Order: sequence, then structure tokens, then C-alpha cells
Amino acid sequence: MTGEVSIGKQGEGFGLSAVLRITLPSSVDRGTAGELVEQAHQVCPYSNAIRGNVPVQLVVE
Repeated sequence: MTGEVSIGKQGEGFGLSAVLRITLPSSVDRGTAGELVEQAHQVCPYSNAIRGNVPVQLVVE
């Protein structure tokens, strides 16, 4: 997994956004991979800490 964090204009000020690029073994089909990544994102302590404050895009590669 790699992460990209950006800062940019949001509303009247500035804010952060993130893109998480996740690579899983090719033996995991794309649908299952997407479900696993989304489930992990829901229980991840860091994701829970920033949810609603920092937009996060999940990309399964």
C-alpha cells in the first residue's frame, strides 16, 4: 500500500486529502479485493480518527 496526502483549498481555507493505493495478490478477484479494502477502512483506527475531516480515496490496483 502507498499513500498520497495532499493539501489544497477547501471552502474558505485549506485542508488535507488522501489517496490510498492498495495492491493485493492477483489470486484475489477485484470484487473481493474492493470489499476487503472497504471493510478494513471501516475498522482502521487511523481511518476512524480522520473520517469526516479528511477525504480519503481508496484505489485497489
